[in-house]
Amino acid sequence: MFYFANWGFLVLLILVPVLAIWYWKRGHKNAGALRYSSIKNILQVKNRHAFYKVHGPFVAKLIGIALLIMALARPQSGNTRREFTTEGIDIMLVLDISSSMKAIDFRPNRLEAAKSVAQKFIEGRQSDRIGLIVFAAESFLQCPLTIDYGVLKDLLNQVDIVEEKYDGTAIGMAIANATNRLRESQAKSKIMILLSDGCNNAGEIDPRTAANLANAFEIKIYTIGAGKLGQAPYPIELPNGQIQYRLVNAEIDEVLLQDIANQTGGKYFRATDEKSLAMIYEEISGMEKTEVKVHEFVNYNELYPYFLVPGFLLVALSGLIGLTIWRRTP
Repeated sequence: MFYFANWGFLVLLILVPVLAIWYWKRGHKNAGALRYSSIKNILQVKNRHAFYKVHGPFVAKLIGIALLIMALARPQSGNTRREFTTEGIDIMLVLDISSSMKAIDFRPNRLEAAKSVAQKFIEGRQSDRIGLIVFAAESFLQCPLTIDYGVLKDLLNQVDIVEEKYDGTAIGMAIANATNRLRESQAKSKIMILLSDGCNNAGEIDPRTAANLANAFEIKIYTIGAGKLGQAPYPIELPNGQIQYRLVNAEIDEVLLQDIANQTGGKYFRATDEKSLAMIYEEISGMEKTEVKVHEFVNYNELYPYFLVPGFLLVALSGLIGLTIWRRTP
């Protein structure tokens, strides 16, 4: 960054063209008037040495004056350095991967829609540590808290519906697992975003007890019930390998999810399609903003010597040459 500390002195640069005009008019005024029958032969004479001898000192003096004026304006070059201080948020995404997430009231199904929206949520965050826990009858840590969003998104892409032997919905265990990952966090804010489409029917920990534990560690839980109101088409694989779709009732325990959110100072949302799910994540992202403080430091280097020294030399040498080597004889 180039900068003039005393830029007001730059107004004096107007003297340069004024002096040039004055010098040009003075030269024409003092020019002799001689008549020639033809100036053809005179135009063929190119005496550059004579031109430099007559006008060189004045041109050098003008350049020197311009450089001295710029030196008075104190030119500086600045290197800007910024320090970012962030008060980040630790976020644990808790995602239901039980078999009911195969329902296709979301496109292509509930799980894939939830993964897609979570990807966009991750991309919209900055400087926040984000982790991922998946759960069915048991809960699993898919990714610990990290700021490497590339790795996190790759691991999120790998999430799939749980095997039949692990099928079920253990909301309490999922909350307890996520709480364990967040409890020692020193972040300004610790939140959990739990998405489920069913009722708690597995696990040794009651969801409300787990929510109280999360609240004790100042962890806020946002809960999302994913599923169309009423019945939703669900794929059933027949013995011959064909897929048949049957309507099944949405069995979201909204009272439980609301209680969990209320106990921890969070909020409950109901998503009935991909669009409403995306809006929910956007709302949560807007409520949980990361505070970023920017401290800017600028180191300036004084450049005026690069203008002052040559400017002074040009003015001095032009005067000296005019009085010695190219001195006009009276």
